[in-house]
Parts: sequence; structure tokens; C-alpha cells
Amino acid sequence: MVGRKVGIIGAGFVGATAAYSLAMLGTCHEVILYDISPGIALGKAIDIGQSTNYSPKGTIVTAAEEPSDIKDCDVVVITAGVPRKPGMTREDLLMINAKIMKEVVENIQKYSPDAIVLCVSNPLDVMTYVIHQMTGWPRNRILGMAGALDGARMAYQIHKSVGFGSGQIKAMVIGDHGQNMIPYPEISVVGGVPLGQLISKQEMENIIARTKEGGAEIVKHLGTSAYFAPGRAISVMVEAILDDSKIVMSSSVLLEGEYGYKDVTVGVPVVLGAKGVEEIIELELDEEMQAKFAASVDSIREGISVLKQNNFFA
Repeated sequence: MVGRKVGIIGAGFVGATAAYSLAMLGTCHEVILYDISPGIALGKAIDIGQSTNYSPKGTIVTAAEEPSDIKDCDVVVITAGVPRKPGMTREDLLMINAKIMKEVVENIQKYSPDAIVLCVSNPLDVMTYVIHQMTGWPRNRILGMAGALDGARMAYQIHKSVGFGSGQIKAMVIGDHGQNMIPYPEISVVGGVPLGQLISKQEMENIIARTKEGGAEIVKHLGTSAYFAPGRAISVMVEAILDDSKIVMSSSVLLEGEYGYKDVTVGVPVVLGAKGVEEIIELELDEEMQAKFAASVDSIREGISVLKQNNFFA
């Protein structure tokens, strides 16, 4: 356990829930929370730290007062960023969050230069691309948390549809972490049984639609974004990296020719292990799926082009 150190940048609902999940499961030896509001990080670190008295392993939970306190981490999770506010254009949001990301990444490079970086900040795929451009690190060390959450949301919808197999559902979602995400029921299973042998085509379409609206549905009821499922998805990915478990999970990664694309970060199935992205799995997509994937890539490239047009990478 010693040396298994995870830094979480951004102690909002998602970051704090990820920290709590890691602490409850005893995934790592130490979790460090950092937030632009030091009091929030400290208060949540104390609260989570006190909860570890009843967890299986004595995870140490602390708050970073300065960026330099996030040092020598094995994994750094980035949840920092601002939500879109009334009157704010998509371009405004992109530029604000990209500037936040730039500062965060500079600190990671300085204080945790050997870390694997897990991006959760939105727009997720574009922000993951920003990290690649800022660091120039090998692509295996930088990935975005997309499919872990969207796949869990799809599994939830599958269970609601079939009525059984809770905990046995493996759902796959590729593409961007947004409206052009691609739930992939044809390769999803319940207890090893292909989903197509359990439900109708119409039910599949309903699952796809409900999965894509999964985040918006929660906002409608709560008035704020989800945090339990995203926090748990983060902890699953961190655990896979620290344990070198080599699980297969869709993640936003930089493509270098896979699927016919280069210089873009998008969600595809990968093998997660000690090196981060151990392998990119290249699925054979039919014409319909290729068209959907192209639309997803285009939407991500639109965001990247906004940053380029504003000379962000200059």
C-alpha cells in the first residue's frame, strides 16, 4: 500500500465522492484533495478522513494547501473547471476551462512528473487533448474518464429494461462524452448473454436514448450534475491502474491512426493497467457505426479548433 498516492484536483461533489470511494475501498495508501478554495478541500478531507475509521484499510486523506503539496503522486485526477452559466457561449466555456487546465497541468508536471493523469473536467475529450498538448507525455499516461460513467449509465438502463442481471451487465459506450456518445448495445451483455438475444430492436433504441440523456435526467431532478456515479467510475479506473488489473474499459485517449483518425482524443475501449493505457482495442465498426463515430470525432475536433483559433496552443 505504501506509495499508492492519488491526488485529486478539484474538491467539488465529483472529486470528493471519488476520494470517498477510494478511501472506503482502501484502494490507495493516501488521497490528497486540492481545490481553489482551500477550506472546501480541508473540510472534505477531514470529513472523509474521519469516515476511514470504518473502512477496511486506513487510507490517509489530506488537503493540499499549495499546488506543491500534490507531489509524487502515482495518479492525478483532474475534476477542476467551471460549469456553463447563463449567457456564456460554448467558446467562452472552452477557453475558461482550458486556461484552468493549463495551470493545473503545469503544476502536475512540476510536482508529480511521473503520474498518470485522469481527466474528468468538461468538455472531457477536448480537455484530455489539452493535457496531451501541454505535456507532450506518452499517450498511455493521459486518459479521460468517459466510458466508465456512460457505460454504467447504460448498464442501469439495460437492467431497467430486462429486469435481471444486476451486477452482471457489461455495457460499452464509445465516442465523445456528450450528445454524440455512442452506446453500443450490439456488443453489450447480461451475464455473458448478448443483449440482442434478450430484448427487441426498439428496446435497444430506447436504452440508447435514455443513456445519452442520463446526465440531463439527473440535473432535472437534482438541479445539479451527478456525482455518485462519476465518483465511483473514477475510483474504478484508479484502482485498475494501481492494481495493474488490465481491465477493458472505454476511455478517452489520443488516437494515432486507430479507427482511421489521428491527433484527436475520443472514447474507445482500452486495457487499463499500471502503465495507464496498456493497449487500445480497435473494434470493427459497420458503416452505420463508422458514421456515428465520425460525427463524434467531428464534434470533438470542433472544440479543439476553437482553442486553436484563439491561439491557445501558441
